[in-house]
Amino acid sequence: MSGNPIKLLEGKRVYLRPPEQQDAETVYRSLHNREGRRLTGQNRVFSRQFVTEWLEKVVRDPDRRFLVIVSQEDDTLLGDVELNDIDWYHRSANIRVELVDEQIYGRGYGTEALGLMLDHGFGILNLHRIHLEVYTFNARAIQVYEKLGFQREGIKREALFYNHVYHDVIQMGILAREWRTNKEI
Repeated sequence: MSGNPIKLLEGKRVYLRPPEQQDAETVYRSLHNREGRRLTGQNRVFSRQFVTEWLEKVVRDPDRRFLVIVSQEDDTLLGDVELNDIDWYHRSANIRVELVDEQIYGRGYGTEALGLMLDHGFGILNLHRIHLEVYTFNARAIQVYEKLGFQREGIKREALFYNHVYHDVIQMGILAREWRTNKEI
């Protein structure tokens, strides 16, 4: 990274910043990580050019906030977190997070990044509701979401066809007042 990074949102171990051109290769590798693809149900293959162009486009989209997750310790890019499909009228959005490599799963980076983005969504963007979808086989993510205060709202039965098997999708959501109450605990 050139110069001092823009630390848009800062936590104890990670900070979030807008993606930069040099992040494209790491994002590309992340999108082709076997375990990450399984956990997100991603079947599509992306070209380097597509990823580069997508990163340039995503930062200009007024209905999303896409930020990369970076280590406070050594400025290593760890993943990304995003509020997307922002509905400004109903004050709601979808949230998702992805880490670049399974070697860093379970260390709390994704949890901290989600917390920073929830603070941003409810505090700065004045959202009322943030929701997500997670596959039933992703027990670690479900545990993280519940720890953050997300509630299970429903199940889409056999909504994902991955690796020749159908899987259920859990729909979860959290309201601004629940997030604020959960943070006080």
